[in-house]
Amino acid sequence: MGHVRVSAERVIDAPAKEIYRYIADYRQHHPRFLPPAFSNFTVEEGGYGAGTVLSFDFTVGNRTQHVRQQVEEPESSHMIVERTLNQPQVTTFVVRPEGAQTRVRIEMVRETRGFRGIVERLLMPRLLLPVFRQELELLEHYAASQ
Repeated sequence: MGHVRVSAERVIDAPAKEIYRYIADYRQHHPRFLPPAFSNFTVEEGGYGAGTVLSFDFTVGNRTQHVRQQVEEPESSHMIVERTLNQPQVTTFVVRPEGAQTRVRIEMVRETRGFRGIVERLLMPRLLLPVFRQELELLEHYAASQ
């Protein structure tokens, strides 16, 4: 068994407290900076931070899959973890202040095995990295508009 890891980060000109709130608020803010790869975004339970359950369709590489995730906050105000319920995958948002700015990192780790795992380790970084970069860019624009 192996892992595939994809991450992107960006420094955003906004306070960390605000950026964290935008990411953690799955009802009001988070859907507003999702790239087009995400569709049918639904909050099933909760809506802010830990305990939130969400679902969406994710399309990349001409393939759409339905995803359900549960949100955890292992480091309140610094880290949000989206644990995928229907596959061995975890997406983490890390928010760190850098003066008046904020460094935001999105990282996805997925367990892989067998031949399919080899293919995923080769393709997923090329497919997901642009999506993560776009999400960070949209988050930056969203923060500037608030």
